[in-house]
Amino acid sequence: MAHLSRRGFVAALPALAAGFASSVRAQPSGAAGGGATLFQDVRIFDGTGSPLSVSSQVLVRGNLIERISTTPIAAEPGTTVIAGGGRTLMPGLMDMHWHAMLVRSTPAQSLFGNLGFNYLTAGAEATDTLMRGFTTVRDMGGPSFGLKQAIDGGVVPGPRIYPSGAVITVTSGHGDFRQLTDLPRKPGTLSRMEEVGGSMVADSPDEVRMRVREQLMQGASQIKLTAGGGVASPFSPLDVSTFTAEELRAAVEAAENWGTYVTVHAYTSAAIARAIGVGVKCIEHGHLMDEATAKLMAEKDVWLSTQAFPDEMADAFPRGSFEREKAYAVFAGTEKTFELAKKHKLKLAFGTDILFSPQLATRHGELLAKLARWFTPTEALTMATSNNAKLLELSGLRNPYPGKLGVVAPNALADLLLVDGNPLENLGLVADPRKNFVVIMKDGRIYKNTLPG
Repeated sequence: MAHLSRRGFVAALPALAAGFASSVRAQPSGAAGGGATLFQDVRIFDGTGSPLSVSSQVLVRGNLIERISTTPIAAEPGTTVIAGGGRTLMPGLMDMHWHAMLVRSTPAQSLFGNLGFNYLTAGAEATDTLMRGFTTVRDMGGPSFGLKQAIDGGVVPGPRIYPSGAVITVTSGHGDFRQLTDLPRKPGTLSRMEEVGGSMVADSPDEVRMRVREQLMQGASQIKLTAGGGVASPFSPLDVSTFTAEELRAAVEAAENWGTYVTVHAYTSAAIARAIGVGVKCIEHGHLMDEATAKLMAEKDVWLSTQAFPDEMADAFPRGSFEREKAYAVFAGTEKTFELAKKHKLKLAFGTDILFSPQLATRHGELLAKLARWFTPTEALTMATSNNAKLLELSGLRNPYPGKLGVVAPNALADLLLVDGNPLENLGLVADPRKNFVVIMKDGRIYKNTLPG
């Protein structure tokens, strides 16, 4: 396995994962191809910010919501009937900054470990992600194409993945995990991180175009570049702006030729402003930006995909390390970032950016509940459902899941959660999905149902 090429391994992934899939707990019921499920007596949070509905019935047929009614709907023979008992039915949650291949592994394992092991652990994490109620993720860097194929093919239960493919970075930039012993770079050679598809180094407009086109060729729905310094990379100070305007413009042009968009990792005002100036549509993080930059984002209608990082995320790095110091510098900017976003009414997307921490991943919903510090429960849940879905629509024809996501509405894709309680009154319910999400449905298939028969 260690000698299997990346392309060959990706092609073989469904077969490798088949044995794993036979033992996971999240096996779906119901047939998305034509089966029907009827939710009776549910109060609906439709994902748009509206209050809960009165007692309603929701009929799902195949993978779509067919009908919503406040009067009884007759259950046809063969229909799976779920007695909601007045519980809340809402859209599946979405995470707009996820790294499907990098949650359970350590940095060393993800770069130098066995590829088969990495994919199988990522498959297990994908299943757990779905069972936490996250039915869609936007993958912000890593070799997730094979995992997406396995999920879409029903081999491994997991969320819908909008993949970016490899992070595109510059020499010494965020995402460049090479060691000093790897320098100088030899023309025509790839480092291990590039061979496995984690990140790609591009140091000219032409190299950027090539790497962007490679990700699009593999199925990327959007493109991710690192426009400024980052926390986890060993040789990447936070204050540094990386790509030149010409290099960023090359990425935007290549992506727009395919009808999709570029999003960039950027903390500082300088990095953000340079990216916006060449047509970047979304900023990841933004924790160190100033008010003038927030105003610019509002004027240019640019998305902000930011995160309320927990302090525990720094535990992935040794005490006293360069990376840990950078983490705390970023965390200190969280409060101001959300205040600026609210003040200037930025288009906000919810995400978590959990890396190298299976322990923190189990608290996925807690990071959403943490938004209660700045937003009402309705605002936070709208952000994590229909708002996130609007960001996904920027992929245009590169959207791997065409259809209406993030809402409970007729003809919407049937990604649904039945919540034991009212999350519009108590956002903390999402922090304990094992207890409070009694039904989890994705694409019309039931992956969890703990209601009595």
